[in-house]
Amino acid sequence: MGLLKTHILRFDLGGGPRAIELMVAATARERMRGLLGRRPLQGFEAMLLRSCRLIHTIGMGYPLDLVYLRRDGTVLKVTESLPARRIDGHWRAHSVLEMAGGAAARCGIEVGAKLPLAQVEGWHV
Repeated sequence: MGLLKTHILRFDLGGGPRAIELMVAATARERMRGLLGRRPLQGFEAMLLRSCRLIHTIGMGYPLDLVYLRRDGTVLKVTESLPARRIDGHWRAHSVLEMAGGAAARCGIEVGAKLPLAQVEGWHV
């Protein structure tokens, strides 16, 4: 999925076990680039942007699901299939999980769910 550090995030939100291949954008430079210039995300791939509250889809060629998270992994907001050339955010978010359009629903991710971000190396709650 690129040169970013990747992790496998395993969880079960009631619909059976799931696993997401997660790229982690931890630095300002990594967050600034985000998914731009990368191949489109596939079914169970995602990018986690740490210390991020606002996302734009300028330059994106496909819709994204955006999952806004508190530091402890609690889902604050899910924006489904945000098209290109849009801006979206949540002022209380600590991080954002970007997924291919429709992937959040397939994974059972909804507001109030808690993703086990402590599994991600270097994550501090």
